[in-house]
Amino acid sequence: MRRWNGWGSEQTNYLVPASALPTLESWVGEGQPVQDASFEVVARSVPESPLPAHPLILTDAGERVRHARGQSLPDWVALRFGRVEVFPAGVAYPESEDDLRALFEVARRAGAVLIPYGGGTSVVGHINPPPDGPPAITVDLSRMSALIRLDETSRLATFGAGVRGPNLEAALRAHGFIMGHYPQSFELSTLGGWIATRSSGQQSYYYGRIEQTFAGGRLITPAGEIEMLPHPASGAGPDIRQLALGSEGRLGIISQATVRVTRLPEVERFYAIFFREWEDGVAAIREMAQARLPLSMLRLSNPVETDSTLALAGRQDMVSLAHRGLGALGYHRGHRCLLIVGVTGQAARVGAAWRAARGIARRHGGLPTGTYMGNQWAKSRFLSPYLRNSLWEIGYAVDTLETALPWAGAIPAVEAIQDAIRGAMQGTGERVHVFAHLSHLYETGTSIYVTYLFRVLRDPDRMLELWRGMKHAASEAIVRHGGTISHQHGVGTDHAPYLSAEKGVLGMALIGDAIRRCDPDGIMNPGKLLT
Repeated sequence: MRRWNGWGSEQTNYLVPASALPTLESWVGEGQPVQDASFEVVARSVPESPLPAHPLILTDAGERVRHARGQSLPDWVALRFGRVEVFPAGVAYPESEDDLRALFEVARRAGAVLIPYGGGTSVVGHINPPPDGPPAITVDLSRMSALIRLDETSRLATFGAGVRGPNLEAALRAHGFIMGHYPQSFELSTLGGWIATRSSGQQSYYYGRIEQTFAGGRLITPAGEIEMLPHPASGAGPDIRQLALGSEGRLGIISQATVRVTRLPEVERFYAIFFREWEDGVAAIREMAQARLPLSMLRLSNPVETDSTLALAGRQDMVSLAHRGLGALGYHRGHRCLLIVGVTGQAARVGAAWRAARGIARRHGGLPTGTYMGNQWAKSRFLSPYLRNSLWEIGYAVDTLETALPWAGAIPAVEAIQDAIRGAMQGTGERVHVFAHLSHLYETGTSIYVTYLFRVLRDPDRMLELWRGMKHAASEAIVRHGGTISHQHGVGTDHAPYLSAEKGVLGMALIGDAIRRCDPDGIMNPGKLLT
């Protein structure tokens, strides 16, 4: 059973080691666990649905609670404190494109709006019903998830858009293929959601971002259908696929998608390299990216993230040994940073790529330490979101944000974003622990992923006030440094106020025109992407 007020399955846990508790307290203070509201209490607060009975739509309280929120910090506060003020009026489980068309008509007749729902993993408010406005019908696409077609010759696979990551890869592996799109939300997120939010997987350096793997598909809009054929290339005007990518449910509902796939790799390994200083690591990964080495992943943690990762890892005997050994070699706490290097593909190519990466790292003072830490990261990469549950339960909240910008501004932006978050907490009586890493590298620049941890407060309004201050300060710093407001999480409601800084007045108008053309009655996911 999936958790209704946290991340993932109720049967899976990733506990905070007892040895980490003093460290957490030293960062932000003693945790203040709060009693979660029960599912039953929240379900009793669900009002009667205003929708007429319809065979496609469920209106029971349980379904509406489970589809009311995503995974953002405000969503967690609403669910954990039992303060879910708005619920969908109903939840639909379409099984065909005809069902989708029928739902458009239902919404028009009922004066309702539709919210497409993939895995419910949004961290920026994509799937939340609008607080003021018409009733919302959440359209859960989980029953539209089959492998429709696999063209092994062309290496194209077509799936229903509601297919979740593990099921998609299992279907492909049965035929010897892989898509390789691995966001941290992989366990729950869906193909349609990846497309609608312009997702990026952890090994996008090798497999590509979703805009590189998305070859075509079908978008069912209130004004009609858009068929996007999977041409290998086209010079025939603007690419309509780019409208579907990042559309966040405003144009219509992606019913099926065709993606580029590849043969299963012969070899996949993850190595760890330590650098004495952050600047050395940044210079090394920039050189690797610009040398176009055939790697699958480069993930460089700054010194605070490096030490925080070790502190939360448990196995204190091994961590202490690592501290002593690295310190003796001049890789000291507070300065050293950890790089995880992924190599994927044919055995001969993988070996050559690793040797080239290792050579570049050593020229920048890097210390390769083998595959142990890399493999540990790989084993836990889809478990680590569960740490958010266990941290909350002992009184600590975690949030993340991300951006991307050219290399020339990367280091100043990392520092400015972290300083902005810390500055927003000054004078509040609370503390925040902030760290960052670079990943999803490009020849011209890099993404920046920032994590911040602070105490859960017993006053949810106060807690949200502090979060909004940190989020706004960080977003302003991103815009000021010329970064995108979102590299991989999308826009939703949380990032919408900052989108115009990136798109400009005319760009925003063009997006709005496309929305009105596809959705003239304004029934598709209002308030998201554009306010």
